[in-house]
Amino acid sequence: MAKKHDVLLILEGTYPYNGGGVSTWSHMLCNEVKNANFNLYSINANFEIKPKYTLGENVKNVIQVPLWSPLEPQEMIDYGKKYHKIVKDKERSDEKDIQAIFLPIFVKLIKSIYSDTRSVEDFDSIIYAMWKYFQTHDYKKTMLHDCVWKSFCNLVNEIISNDKENATLFDLTLGMRWIYRFLIPLSIDVPKADISHLTISGFPVIPALVLKYKYDTPIIATEHGVFIRERLIAINTSEYSFFLKKLLIRFSESITELVYYKADAIISVNKFNMTWERMYGANPDKLEVIYNGVDHKLFVPKPKPEVTKNIPTVVAAARIFELKDILTMIRSCAVVKKTIPNVQYLVYGDNDAVPEYTKECNRLIEELGITANFKLAGYHSKPHELFCEGDISILTSISEGFPYTVIESMSCGIPVVATDVGGVSEALDSSTGFICKPKDFEEIASRVVELLQNDELRMKMGRNAREKVINNFTIDKFIKGYEYAYDRIIAEKEQLSAHPIFIQMDAQEAQEAS
Repeated sequence: MAKKHDVLLILEGTYPYNGGGVSTWSHMLCNEVKNANFNLYSINANFEIKPKYTLGENVKNVIQVPLWSPLEPQEMIDYGKKYHKIVKDKERSDEKDIQAIFLPIFVKLIKSIYSDTRSVEDFDSIIYAMWKYFQTHDYKKTMLHDCVWKSFCNLVNEIISNDKENATLFDLTLGMRWIYRFLIPLSIDVPKADISHLTISGFPVIPALVLKYKYDTPIIATEHGVFIRERLIAINTSEYSFFLKKLLIRFSESITELVYYKADAIISVNKFNMTWERMYGANPDKLEVIYNGVDHKLFVPKPKPEVTKNIPTVVAAARIFELKDILTMIRSCAVVKKTIPNVQYLVYGDNDAVPEYTKECNRLIEELGITANFKLAGYHSKPHELFCEGDISILTSISEGFPYTVIESMSCGIPVVATDVGGVSEALDSSTGFICKPKDFEEIASRVVELLQNDELRMKMGRNAREKVINNFTIDKFIKGYEYAYDRIIAEKEQLSAHPIFIQMDAQEAQEAS
């Protein structure tokens, strides 16, 4: 048997500690791919105790990086750095080195983020210089030094004053905190791998960059929902000040451009994403699509269970948070109830993802008088049986990649009413369900009513949906696509010369970095 590739699979807030579409995708990948072993690099808000998933034999290790916990990741977790080197780095991070070496790099970083003519090549050089500095200097001692804080405040105030903007002390503090937290992985050792595989085209690129700089490790980026699109939606609808919104948008855009620049292959789960990728500088020659796949032998049509057998039922699988737009789903239920009084919506998913949003959903349910019709049903232990509890399924998201909920429902022979976002229209068509405008709860409700009242149409669409999955979206096609991608990216590396930045490191630098 050929040697398996060692893949560093880089995740943020998903697998193996949290559920959702990316976690489903990751679990399938790790369990089914035959030509790779995986180290999981799991970036989370806080330290997680226990994985939510049972990890397969292909997963050799989990590296956890809690970015927002009170303690630094290095203060909680052993990343393999020898103690004497930690002490040496702390001693070396004196004010002289910070002033002479680090501050010029940091100033370039801030200027690049705010530049109207930013260069991805320059940004890459800045991140490389920061990584190189933190190979021999302590991250916390450097970034929290008073001279770095003063430099940040003075520089930012100078930049924004030219545009007649202002920033409060809170703005400056939170802005610096973001920069500090997002860049922490620059200071963490990463195990050598044959391939870095990103699951999001955002800040988690940093460990992949570390391997790129250190070993010329090729990078594959899989785009689910477009990171920068979803980040723009979240930032622009937030209550942050103008200063904070601008800083976070520009920093996020710089990182996204860097992902596309450094990635050796950019794989999307749909064709829709490619428009955004090209807009942010991705080379079209790097772009390809591998659709998500579903186990059509597990997700099969079944009779409705007794508990919902005689009740017109709409099911959904969705975490309860803003991008899923559960509020629109709730409003559609209130409209459907006017025609079908005993209609029932069952929404299965994490109710604790964003507690404030869940409270808002519950308030709206009570306000509209549909507490008997709309249930936030929580976690479902058997996803392959979830969709068969309903007559139809529903998705009301304002952003998606290629949602598993759609193709899993289709595989079960359950037609779907969904919003036209991401790759939904690449899976769903007029023969398998209905596609509606996002946030248009009246249109969504009318399609729900149409399907619940027309048994013949509903059954026909269900059969067509099942057939379409079998022909296009099976797990076998999905896995073969990634096995080929891994083999191809390694073969391409063997044919190319070393990465330019990598060969700039002399023997002494390489030894210090290892």
